Amino acid sequence: MHSTLLDELNQNGYIVIEDFLTPAEVEELHSAGRALCMDAPQVNRKIFSTVNQKDAHSKETYFLDSGDKVRFFFEEGAIGENGELVVDPMIALNKVGHSLHVDHPVFNKVTFNNRVKEICWQLNFNKPAVCQSMYIYKNPGIGGEVISHQDSWFLHTEPNSVIGFWFALEDCTLQNGCLQAIKGSHKSGVHRRYMRNPDKNANELLVYDRPAPIYPQSSYTPLAVGKGTCIIIHGNVVHKSEPNRSQKSRHAYTFHVIETENKVKYSEDNWLQPSKEKPFPILFERKN
Repeated sequence: MHSTLLDELNQNGYIVIEDFLTPAEVEELHSAGRALCMDAPQVNRKIFSTVNQKDAHSKETYFLDSGDKVRFFFEEGAIGENGELVVDPMIALNKVGHSLHVDHPVFNKVTFNNRVKEICWQLNFNKPAVCQSMYIYKNPGIGGEVISHQDSWFLHTEPNSVIGFWFALEDCTLQNGCLQAIKGSHKSGVHRRYMRNPDKNANELLVYDRPAPIYPQSSYTPLAVGKGTCIIIHGNVVHKSEPNRSQKSRHAYTFHVIETENKVKYSEDNWLQPSKEKPFPILFERKN
């Protein structure tokens, strides 16, 4: 089946679809994300940073066990030396993940709606499954940088099949840390892997298999978009977001889809593994 969406994804590595969500859907997701702030743990708070990896082992365990749960990750600038919050709880979280699409009715409804299924159908998926989801806060002033990466580093399949659905729940600008992507970079393969450490005696549970590539800033296209926009991201396209230097938050909801039909293999050394009790939920199965 020929699809213009597939052509665009193959050419650029991403697709921007404005007004994908209705204003009511944006408000419902945004309200759910704000409500999650009040559910966050009061003790043993875990920081999430793509830049700084302090206290790695306990954070990695909490992270590794989060695939089939709803877990809370705080901003680096939100927690004091003794684990106390030093900012308002409403702007303390970096993200919540990674099972909102299964365990939270508001996020489940959007993830499995027919518009999402239609996009996966047009992108030629045969048996797509949702493997993880996140609510990302990008809070004003302390919303941290997300370093340049490909989603395939984290959610590797052979052959590559991962795509991200990224929904803007607030207007995204250069000042508040909009996504930036390198157009066409998905054509250059997978540049590195973030994986479970094959050395079972090592303290680090998760490792990169090679150093980080350097990508020139001039290569990036900023994706400044309005709320309600959906950005589809090819698993191999290089993207990032800068710190939020503004006074406006940049909330987003995102989830990742992989192909699960027989000829595609989900890598056993990915950090995220489905459990027997909670396999990755299937969006649909194409009947030939």
